Amino acid sequence: MRFSSLKKKLLPPPQWRRPVIILLGIGAGLAIYIAHIANVGSYLTDDPTACVNCHVMTPQFITWRHSSHREVATCNDCHVPQDNFIKKYFFKAKDGLYHSTIFTLRKEPQAIVMHEAGQEAVQSNCIRCHISQVTDPRTAAGVSNHAENRLDRTCWSCHRNVPHGRERSLSSVGFHLEPLPVATRKGSFVPAWLDAQVNHTSN
Repeated sequence: MRFSSLKKKLLPPPQWRRPVIILLGIGAGLAIYIAHIANVGSYLTDDPTACVNCHVMTPQFITWRHSSHREVATCNDCHVPQDNFIKKYFFKAKDGLYHSTIFTLRKEPQAIVMHEAGQEAVQSNCIRCHISQVTDPRTAAGVSNHAENRLDRTCWSCHRNVPHGRERSLSSVGFHLEPLPVATRKGSFVPAWLDAQVNHTSN
């Protein structure tokens, strides 16, 4: 009885059912189309090219690709918590929702700066990968004030240009944009008009 009464409450009156079904269909279609255009599936992977689905991240991608970290670490290895599967994908979902909102509203800053949660993730991952250097007494002896402060300050307070160098903003890259990477399945990640513009300015 409870299920049937609940069903009656949730279902619209007979005269409204067809319009409601049509509207739901339109909404579902738009959601699928937007997910396809935004290449949502790419964010479930650790592929660094997913980060340049938005051209704002081009400087970060280019500088990482020319760094030594490219051989051993992807974007997610540094910028996403690696404690466990649930924490990793929860962080990716929360961060992705924030980024998509900012980029859609065109509120992105010229210089990309990590928020506090992102800084904690990067610091944790720096220590995770470089724990031997951090705890090695020989390293501490060779660097001024390193022994006392090696875990009390962020790694990039000294290693400022690792791995992104100084190219941190759209304006710093200027017209020297490299062609964006090509997706393995369906051509470029970016619309044809933007792809053509980027290739034109880089030639």
